[in-house]
Amino acid sequence: MSTYQEFIQQNEDCDGIRCSWNLWPSSRLEATRLVVPVSCLYTPLKERPDLPPVQYEPVLCSRANCKAVLNPLCQVDFRAKIWACNFCFQRNSFPPSYAGISEVNQPAELMPQFSTIEYIVQRGPPNPLIFLYVVDTCQEEEDLQALKESLQMSLSLLPPNALVGLITFGRMIQIHELSCEGMAKSFVFRGTKELMPKQIQEMLGLMKPATSGQQGKPLAPHDAAASCRFLQPVQAVDMNLTDLLGELQRDPWPVPQGKRPLRSTGIALSIAIGLLEGTFPNTGARVMLFTGGPPTQGPGMVVGDELKTPIRSWHDIQKDNAHHLKKATKYYEALANRAAVNGHSIDIYACALDQTGLLEMKCLSNLTGGHIVMGDSFNTSLFKQTFQRVFSKDYNGEFRMAFGGTLEVKTSRELKVSGAIGPCVSLNTKGPCVSDNEMGVGGTCQWKICSLTPATTLALYFEVVNQHNAPVPQGGRGAIQFVTQYQHSNTQRRIRVTTIARNWADAQSQIQHIESSFDQEASTVLMARLGVFKAESEEGPDVLRWLDRQLIRLCQKFGQFNKDDPNSFKLSESLSLYPQFMFHLRRSPFLQVFNNSPDESSYYRHHFVRQDLTQSLIMIQPILYSYSFYGPPEPVLLDSSSILPDRILLMDTFFQLVIYHGETIAQWRKSGYQEMAEYENFKQLLQAPLDDAQEILQTRFPMPRYIDTEYGGSQARFLLSKVNPSQTHNNLYAWGQESGAPILTDDVSLQVFMDHLKKLAVSSSA
Repeated sequence: MSTYQEFIQQNEDCDGIRCSWNLWPSSRLEATRLVVPVSCLYTPLKERPDLPPVQYEPVLCSRANCKAVLNPLCQVDFRAKIWACNFCFQRNSFPPSYAGISEVNQPAELMPQFSTIEYIVQRGPPNPLIFLYVVDTCQEEEDLQALKESLQMSLSLLPPNALVGLITFGRMIQIHELSCEGMAKSFVFRGTKELMPKQIQEMLGLMKPATSGQQGKPLAPHDAAASCRFLQPVQAVDMNLTDLLGELQRDPWPVPQGKRPLRSTGIALSIAIGLLEGTFPNTGARVMLFTGGPPTQGPGMVVGDELKTPIRSWHDIQKDNAHHLKKATKYYEALANRAAVNGHSIDIYACALDQTGLLEMKCLSNLTGGHIVMGDSFNTSLFKQTFQRVFSKDYNGEFRMAFGGTLEVKTSRELKVSGAIGPCVSLNTKGPCVSDNEMGVGGTCQWKICSLTPATTLALYFEVVNQHNAPVPQGGRGAIQFVTQYQHSNTQRRIRVTTIARNWADAQSQIQHIESSFDQEASTVLMARLGVFKAESEEGPDVLRWLDRQLIRLCQKFGQFNKDDPNSFKLSESLSLYPQFMFHLRRSPFLQVFNNSPDESSYYRHHFVRQDLTQSLIMIQPILYSYSFYGPPEPVLLDSSSILPDRILLMDTFFQLVIYHGETIAQWRKSGYQEMAEYENFKQLLQAPLDDAQEILQTRFPMPRYIDTEYGGSQARFLLSKVNPSQTHNNLYAWGQESGAPILTDDVSLQVFMDHLKKLAVSSSA
């Protein structure tokens, strides 16, 4: 039998799934005693070049409240042409098109290697891709110029039949007509007046005009789309739109000394969503908001126009002194829910040196699966390259984006779904497999995911329902099926089905087996997502206390120790790294808001709850590589003892790439040794981390901030704040003259953290 490590890897490669436990406890009580819930990370659109989609519809179970898809776990009677559903045990006949099947001639969906399979659905007319640019014109000249060039560049990356639209805003909002030749024409709206969706659609001519005594009726979607002058195919308006973007001017309203420009972001977004609701409901579309500052007037404003009143900080929020926070958040949540209902996603590209209101606006992207990109200026390579990557293509030359997705989860009778955490909204679908015990977005077995990429990953949490006195009989398997329906970027409708099963185990007699089936990496990310989800509504210290309690309980359950003897405490290999991950998670920007603005915290959390396992782990515990003259680069501990004078370090935190030159290396570099022919090896050493960083910079989305620093440099703080402070000014002399750099901090080190953990885990009073 292969090891659990191999089994876990194989499942991730094949199905895009990582489970917290790969053996499931057979009763509810035993499951709660395991502390980490039965749960999994699922990447619905994981790229699989070896998985060609099949050109027919899936076969469904005929029971009305089941409708599970035929899969390799079903029992099949080839002679009678009947299959038994493995979720509800209903016996179903195969459709006539399956008349030729036999044990040697099986359809793909019955073969074990196709536990994940993708179907192309031929129903209905294809829907176009829609991109609606919403551009803030209250920016500095060079920022606006750089943004215009990026937008013009993006037109060349869109497929010719994609529809594109343009809304610009400052104090007023302009919707530009794209179909008129030779002259620029736009509809102008006031930035302070809230309009109902119906009013917007009437004003834009998307309703049939009202006759006497009767209200205007919305046009049928295809009429509205055909008559819509604001959304046109790229091939028809390419020249027009390129010129129009080129001629965009800064917002003409004068900004008095000491004031902020008036920016009506809230109404601009409301009009964008209203336009798409009227023309393309339930069709994949992206609203792309480019903003250079906070909304300062109208509904959704985040700060007033007086520069002397700063934008809210964490301190203001804790003291309940953020006047616009609740009202603005409520306004953007209502907009986000309207967009999500129709499957439209909203991206936010916020580039400014100060905050831009991401804290209030984050729900627009979090609920609709849109991107958030945060930078200092539209004129940086960080924004330009990240924006280009939105339009990157896969191995078939198709966009790496999908639209209007829904995910449905079906479970066998012993399991129920508690909830999901990720870029999704609940579809409030009740069913026999929905648990009353909610974790994350619960109370449903279906979620809407308006926009998906091959990296989008959801965390799903389950509950074992069998009572302790009636556990699941041994030898059985619990099964889960994930059904994702979405619009592919080539406009096809597709359905991807993944069906997994795990064995039940009795926690009394097989606790060792259950322990060795623990996936500590997946469990770290699954618990971290629960922590981040709680942090959105609860106080920071409470969330940390909750995480600590869960860790202590896990160590009490699985640690080997003698009562009240911390030195005897040991964890098995399958759990040995888990406490260390938790130590770094507690210090991460997802749970610690100190030193981050509310916008930065929202940005970090936004990316954390949608990335796959590998990227999420890098965010929790950054990777550190060391370069020296003594051999090839090697990964080293994320610890202050790794900071040595004759080493170069490369740290990847996902959001930043830091190259740090040790004291001696920095002095040699200053003296210019790398320019001298006899020090060629030093030149190569300096170049090696740059080459490796370049590789990461070229593929990651969003592009990380690149920091080149050295011993004593001001930006060395990025590295020093992440490493475990095993040597600080408090304990420097206790260590003797050891190598490594002492760090000035009062944070506890991993060593102290582990000592406390052991003491609490073995305590007989616990």
